[in-house]
Amino acid sequence: MNPSADLSRRQFIRASAAAGGASALAACSHPPQPSPTAPAAAVAAAAVAPRAMGAQSGSDRLRVGVVGCGGRGTGAVRNILAAAPGIEIVALGDLFEHQVNQAQERLKLPNVLKFWGFDNHEKVLAAGIDLVILAAPPGFRPQHFEAAVNASTPARKIHIFCEKPVAVDPVGCRRFIAAARKSKEMGIAVVAGTQRRHQQSYVDTLKRIHDGQLGELVGGQCYWNGSGIWFREKKDWIAGFSDFEWQCWNWYHWDWLCGDHIVEQHIHNIDVMNWAYGGPPVKFTGMGGRQSRGNIPGNIWDHFAVEMEYANGARVLSMCRHTPKSTPRVAERIVGSKGFADLSQSGTATIKGANPFNYSGPTPDPYVVEHTHLIESIRKNQPLNEGEQVAISTLTAIGGRISAYTGREVSWKWLMEGSKLDIAPKEFKAGPGFFPKTPNPGETELI
Repeated sequence: MNPSADLSRRQFIRASAAAGGASALAACSHPPQPSPTAPAAAVAAAAVAPRAMGAQSGSDRLRVGVVGCGGRGTGAVRNILAAAPGIEIVALGDLFEHQVNQAQERLKLPNVLKFWGFDNHEKVLAAGIDLVILAAPPGFRPQHFEAAVNASTPARKIHIFCEKPVAVDPVGCRRFIAAARKSKEMGIAVVAGTQRRHQQSYVDTLKRIHDGQLGELVGGQCYWNGSGIWFREKKDWIAGFSDFEWQCWNWYHWDWLCGDHIVEQHIHNIDVMNWAYGGPPVKFTGMGGRQSRGNIPGNIWDHFAVEMEYANGARVLSMCRHTPKSTPRVAERIVGSKGFADLSQSGTATIKGANPFNYSGPTPDPYVVEHTHLIESIRKNQPLNEGEQVAISTLTAIGGRISAYTGREVSWKWLMEGSKLDIAPKEFKAGPGFFPKTPNPGETELI
C-alpha cells in the first residue's frame, strides 16, 4: 500500500467550503428500541429490525451506534442529539462494561443495546445502525474505522463520525487512508472531530486567506500549551483486570494508545496550518522531552517544539506542552506577506495588515455543527467525506513526534512511502501489559 501524498490546495479548500456551507437544525431524539437480554440476541434482533432510511432515501430517522463510551464518546452523543431531529441512539459499546453502564445512565438511554469487550465495535456495527460514532482510544482507530467501512455495502451504508486522531503511527495512517478512499468510493459520509473545520469564524477567515487577503503565506505558529491531563488510579471495578486492560483505561499515557499529546490534542492546531497551506509540510525538525510528569506511569512526553516546512518554503512553529501552573495558549497565527491572522477556538478571529478583518458573526458550538453538517450531507445524499483529510493531519502530527523522538529531520515523502513504524501491539487482548520505553533522541531509531 502506497497512498499518494498529492493532496492539492483545491481539495483542501473544497472540503472546507463544503463543511462551512450547512446550517444548524433543532434537536430531537426518539426512544431506543427494547434491548434483548443476551448480547448475541441483541445483535441478531437489531440486524433484522426495520432499518432507518435516512442514509438511503432522505427520511429523517438515523439509528446511531457508539464505540467508545468515555468522555468524548458521551460528549459526541450529546452533540449529535443537539445537531438535528430524528436521531436515535440504539447501541453503546466499549472495552469496559462499567463504561457502557455509566454512559447509559448519564445519557438516560434505558433500553439501549449494550456491548463490551475487545470486539464491542463488531457488535455495534452489526446492530442495524445507519451511523457510528468512533470514539475509542486512537490506537484502536484504524481497526475500528476499517471495520466500519467493511461493514457497509452499496445498499446498506454505515456512515461515520470519527474522532481525531485517526492513528498513532505511519502504518496506521496508511491503513486508515486506504479505508477512507474506499469509503469515498462507496458514498459513505465521514466527518472527523477536527471541529475547527466547522467553526464559522475559522471558515470565514480561511476563505479570506485562500482568496489572497494575506498575500503569500510566509510562516506561522500554532500552539496547544496546557496544564496537564488526567491519570486514573486502579479503582475497585478495574482492580482485577489485566495490565493491558489497565493501560487501555489509562490510554492517554502510552504513545501506542494516544499517539502522544502532540498527536492527540495538538492535531487540532496542526490541522489548521495544513488547511491554510493547502496540504501537509514537506519536512519536520523537532525536539522535546518528558520533564514534568514525574513518576506517573507512561512513556509519553510533556513538551514538543517542531518546525514544519511547507512546499513554498514557509516555516511554521508547532508548540505544545503539558506543564502544571503554566500560562495556557491554544491558538494559531498565520503569517502572510500582507499581514497576519490570529485564530482561537473561543471564536475570535482577526486579520491585521493590508486587508483587516474582525470576525463578528454567529458562534454556534462547533462540536454540534460538525454533526449537523454530517447529518445534512447524509440526508441530501451528498456525503461529506473528511477521512483522508484528517489522516493527513494525523500523519503531520506524527511526523513532528517522530522527528522529536529521534532527533532526526523527517520528510513527508518518507512518512508516506518509507516509514515502517508500527508501534501498536500485534493483538489487542487481555493479558500482560505493553510497556515501551520513553523515547530518547539519539537512542530511539528512525523506522
